[in-house]
Amino acid sequence: MSVKEQDLNLLQVGKKEQYAARIIFFVAGFGISTWAPMIPIIKERLQIGADVLGLLLLCIGVSSFLMMPIAGLFAQKFGCKKVLRVMGLCMGVEIIILSMLPNIYMYAIFLFVLGAIGGILNVNMNIHAVIVEKLSQKRMMSGMHALWSVGCFAGAGLFSILAKLGLGISQIAIIHCIIIFMIIFAFSRYFLPYKGASNGKAIAIPKGIVTLFGVLAVISFLGEGGMMDWSGVFLTEAKGVDLSLAGVGYAVFSAAMLIGRLIGDKVVQKLGEQRVVIFGGIVASVGYIISIVFDNFFMMQFGFILLGFGAANIVPVVFTLLGRQKEMPINSAVTAVTSMGYLGVMFGPALLGFVAHGIGIVAVFCILAGLFILQVIVSSYVFKVLN
Repeated sequence: MSVKEQDLNLLQVGKKEQYAARIIFFVAGFGISTWAPMIPIIKERLQIGADVLGLLLLCIGVSSFLMMPIAGLFAQKFGCKKVLRVMGLCMGVEIIILSMLPNIYMYAIFLFVLGAIGGILNVNMNIHAVIVEKLSQKRMMSGMHALWSVGCFAGAGLFSILAKLGLGISQIAIIHCIIIFMIIFAFSRYFLPYKGASNGKAIAIPKGIVTLFGVLAVISFLGEGGMMDWSGVFLTEAKGVDLSLAGVGYAVFSAAMLIGRLIGDKVVQKLGEQRVVIFGGIVASVGYIISIVFDNFFMMQFGFILLGFGAANIVPVVFTLLGRQKEMPINSAVTAVTSMGYLGVMFGPALLGFVAHGIGIVAVFCILAGLFILQVIVSSYVFKVLN
């Protein structure tokens, strides 16, 4: 059934549809985390250096960046149900292909394909999540985003277990693919056939308040990307932490963010969206400041915990609010904000690298703290407009 923007009341959402909306986030995290442990093995197999590997990995980011602005059109033409089902299955097949390719040129092609699959899946699962939450009249967005992290942990963890049992990467990829296929076949019948407005533009360009939502997303994603890429360097170079402990900061931050999202729906319901976003930005900024000011290792980790908790629910609330704005059709608005947020992940850490090289890694964390303060200011204006 073709479901237009104004026909949301035609869609029925129950427990099964809610579970299906959550599980596709798990699939996306599980699939992409299957690729990550393959990277050092494939690097050794191809006998390539870090520079060539970096160019290969860039193929993922470039293709995702190119596909995201038009990904909403897939929902508009085929409906979320078909897009999520097909992209989920493609993700499973793709990880098998990536485990078996013979040369660098084939990897360039299929990593580009992986990025495209990820971009389309990411946008459409968020469109689908916004609709399911809106129709359910129930807080679900933080929990859905938490399941992406759970999927990442599960995928990487199962890969490690199977590898220790002596299985090769192709065998592991096949097992992971079977798991993805089983989940998709079990739950895809409950995906919603939402198509969005029929007058959507070819490229989703944000306008009005959607642009401000995009700014909030960029800052949050940049904060997460900055922690992933630069927290280890910050701890070792600026704080003199031993290299063996370089990854602790990001692990603590990730755990705090996951816990924050697992309990996030209840927190938002109790405190309200405005307090969660504004207070979250303040807490995240304080977390950065603590990590900058204090040299004590445990105080720095406390700062990272605050950062994880503070930032955890900002993006989920932003996606919830996209379901209420009237500036753009929901599919176009979610596409635009997801694309803007991805800019923060893809280009932000690289730009911060130039800052780190020029004036030091501490300056990077100062900038990130300042950006979360800016986020507080922008979000205060957004809620003033919405109210």
